[in-house]
Amino acid sequence: MDGLRLDVSFVDYLILTIYFVTVLGVGFAARRAIKSSADFFLSGRSMPAWVTGLAFISANLGALEVIGMSANGAEYGMMTVHYFWIGAVPAMVFLGIVMMPFYYGSKVRSVPEFLRLRFNRPTHLFNALSFAVAQVLIAGVNLYALSLILQALLGWPLWLSIVVGAAIVLAYITLGGLSSAIYNEVLQFFVIVAGLLPITIIGLVKVGGIDGLFDKVRQSPLGEAGLHTWADTGGTDNPLGAHWIGIVFGLGFVLSFGYWTTNFAEVQRALSAKDMNAARRTSIIGAFPKLLVPAITIIPGLIALVTIQGLGAEEGDLIYNNAIPLLMRDLLPNGVLGVAVTGLVASFMAGMAANVSGFNTVFTYDIWQTYVRRHRSDGYYLRVGRIATIAGIVVGIGTAFIAAGFSNIMNYIQALFSLFNAPLFATFIVGMFWKRMSAWAGFWSLLLGFLASLTLYILHLTEVVHFNSDLEESFWGAGLAFVTAVVVALIVTPFTPGKRDDELRGLVYGLGGPTTSGEVIIASEKVWWRNPVLLGFIALALAVLLYIPVW
Repeated sequence: MDGLRLDVSFVDYLILTIYFVTVLGVGFAARRAIKSSADFFLSGRSMPAWVTGLAFISANLGALEVIGMSANGAEYGMMTVHYFWIGAVPAMVFLGIVMMPFYYGSKVRSVPEFLRLRFNRPTHLFNALSFAVAQVLIAGVNLYALSLILQALLGWPLWLSIVVGAAIVLAYITLGGLSSAIYNEVLQFFVIVAGLLPITIIGLVKVGGIDGLFDKVRQSPLGEAGLHTWADTGGTDNPLGAHWIGIVFGLGFVLSFGYWTTNFAEVQRALSAKDMNAARRTSIIGAFPKLLVPAITIIPGLIALVTIQGLGAEEGDLIYNNAIPLLMRDLLPNGVLGVAVTGLVASFMAGMAANVSGFNTVFTYDIWQTYVRRHRSDGYYLRVGRIATIAGIVVGIGTAFIAAGFSNIMNYIQALFSLFNAPLFATFIVGMFWKRMSAWAGFWSLLLGFLASLTLYILHLTEVVHFNSDLEESFWGAGLAFVTAVVVALIVTPFTPGKRDDELRGLVYGLGGPTTSGEVIIASEKVWWRNPVLLGFIALALAVLLYIPVW
């Protein structure tokens, strides 16, 4: 890692120190408001929409977004924007308009708890356990990415960087719970933008603006194909190695909707909102900055591709994951370097905090309270939540070393999503819109969808089945999981009993009471910028328009 060592000054260290002190200060301040487990896990359902909206997107601005997407920008070019404009925004709008009324109106404390009410306890337990495993694995990705920066900045060994990064996140989550995480995520959103924007601006100046960058990309190994998103997707002869069907169905539908609509680490932010309207607008507010995030992730990846000779090596400092740290080393002066380092640190801490706060809630409510120790005092579960926070971060330290084995952590993340999120989304969406779907159909569709995706992933690793790239496998793995789960639901339902309508009220489309009536909610909105439906359509229109210049 010697080639990544940054030439930092006292000013850079001072900026980073001020940030760490501020983050811990927020944790101590939030601690005073923690009087119950609901305060710790759901912020007492008191947050305004603009706070939850920024926290919603900041929670996603972790290693996946910054390191992973810049790596993908360098490796796959402009096709990486699919992860944003078709692979995120439509699902975020769908969550706010269609699904949030069910989540918030049913007063569930987590996504697994919703599945328990809709299906049965085995479905609930399987989802709770798989979610807990997924969160500590993804927390490890964020922790590993954070350790890369600390290692580059301070020259520490990887293990020490991982432990120190974990300790900082542990401190403010254990102190202030979800409120601490959310308020810090709002702060981190602005710090992330301030840290990454100079890389984009200075990098573009160096390569002669956006036209100069595109000219250099045409001369790179990516060639002209690296500047297009849909033009070369009639087959698989494109940088991503994916057909448009895989992009639209695997990424745009299954992976995207599976992540954004059922991932409790994200949904938890909306559940902390002060009312139904604020909850519905949370993900839609987050969609607007999501549209523009490629400017500070993918564009720097392209700049790294054309300015750093040898980028994309199998090992060493020139792997794609190091695109952003290498640009920081080469482009930024002292002072600005400190802001950029702080922005990266903030992004990884935001991502890891989201994973950990989701993990401690599901472990406490859905595993410990439901299956291990029932009917204890609220203070008891508050203590369990803090212990679960510590345990989750300790396990995350271990999984960080798993992430270290991948040259492009985006590939690893997408594999996890295809395993855990895709079958969950299929089970969820069928159960929400088909009231006849039985409880056991929910369990078997979730389990067999997961096993189908896992089988395809193993066949890919052992080269029994060949794909053009790891990402193409994750697209098809997600699609296979989705189709399997739907088919299993259709087969099992006729042979097993369904639930009565009164048991499903507020949980299934068409059986909603006053709290889940779309007409009531929409009619109450007098101001256009508070109307979730109108805001959602604006976000979708912008996503389409942004595609046109890079078609």
